[in-house]
Amino acid sequence: MEQDTQDKLKQIKASFRLQMNGVASQSMRDKGLGYKINWGIGLPLLKFIAKEYGKDYNLAIELWKENIRECKILATMIMPPSEMEPDIVDLWISQIPNQEIAEMLAFNLFQYLDDAKNYALRWLAADKVNEVICGYNVLARLFAKNVEFSEREINEFIDQAQATLSDENVSVRHSVVNALTRFGQMDGGHNKILKSAFKSYDLDIF
Repeated sequence: MEQDTQDKLKQIKASFRLQMNGVASQSMRDKGLGYKINWGIGLPLLKFIAKEYGKDYNLAIELWKENIRECKILATMIMPPSEMEPDIVDLWISQIPNQEIAEMLAFNLFQYLDDAKNYALRWLAADKVNEVICGYNVLARLFAKNVEFSEREINEFIDQAQATLSDENVSVRHSVVNALTRFGQMDGGHNKILKSAFKSYDLDIF
């Protein structure tokens, strides 16, 4: 690790200690969000810190290695999407510790990847719950931006969503419904596609 990156990492971790929110940290632990260290720092402050440091590939790589909630989230905020090679994307998606980080990766980083659609569609069929959640969250963001999808890609999304709606995990089902809702709100008759594909499902999203 370069000295400059090492110094930045130390500064950031020291600032976390000063901003610790014990009540928020305990609440997250009670909800099952397990981290080795969790300072309970809110997203607005983390966004402020991210803005101070700017996009920094090397720092993001080192932050992600830390089993600390705030380091993981900050890594998703300062990693330049254009510099993420496929092997790094595959590594990070495989190392997601919980739903919170899955959502942060989707919102802060993965939706901006050049190949975001293909990554997300692939993750829908993953064995790991957090990868699936991340995939649907990425698609929800792309649908919200009216990103164009081919007929094959739409069919793949619909097929996976139909299969995943029966998942026992509430968080997974929530991510599916959120993506379907965003899809139905897109321009160009997407809501009709949903009504046809899910007419036998008990969904109140049309």
